[in-house]
Amino acid sequence: MTTKRKQKPDVVNQYTGNSWAYSKEVREHFFKPKNLLWENPKSATKYDAQGIVGSPACGDVMRVWLKIDGKKDKITDFKWRTFGCASAIAATSMLSVMVTEKDGMGIEKALKIRPQDIIKRLHGLPDRKIHCSVLGDKALRAALNDWFKKTGQFDRVIVEGTRIIDPNTKVTEADIEEAVLEGATTLEAVQKKTKVGIGYPECIHTVEELIRFYREKYFGPDSK
Repeated sequence: MTTKRKQKPDVVNQYTGNSWAYSKEVREHFFKPKNLLWENPKSATKYDAQGIVGSPACGDVMRVWLKIDGKKDKITDFKWRTFGCASAIAATSMLSVMVTEKDGMGIEKALKIRPQDIIKRLHGLPDRKIHCSVLGDKALRAALNDWFKKTGQFDRVIVEGTRIIDPNTKVTEADIEEAVLEGATTLEAVQKKTKVGIGYPECIHTVEELIRFYREKYFGPDSK
């Protein structure tokens, strides 16, 4: 008699212990997304700011529109549209709820939202899908940058990941972050994706520090 071995689940949800990758919260926000905007606003003045991140060439693209109460420095409405996977849709839907619940969120507080905050509200995402939650908060910051520029608040504009790490390959800090989010959590894996440091070994120490920082930021302490 042959005994069938029970197959080990591909993903175990760290919050629920279930073997299915997506929680009921993720399913709810995927099948019934909140604050979704199906078409671009007909009037350019309907919303105060907009932001877009991602690229059609590599997959997920996300666009958000905001209404902002300038006097209270508060976001009062958050609409969005994304072309991406279930995780990207659910993460943006949840982010839109977080920003607009309780009559809206102050801009400074919104700027402090981390991918982990979105993931926690969704009761978890698979590690390989964490980059989907990052798109949401990056699109939000892009929209807020649009608002800051329109209102002359240039001192509040956020500049992210522009530091060049390897002058030969022009790899930036943002490139390292993106590589880690895509699963490259060792120096060798990041170099395979970006070629960073291969012809400029002087930057290796900095690259290793960035890998460690982003690995712990998105996957937790001592993750490899």
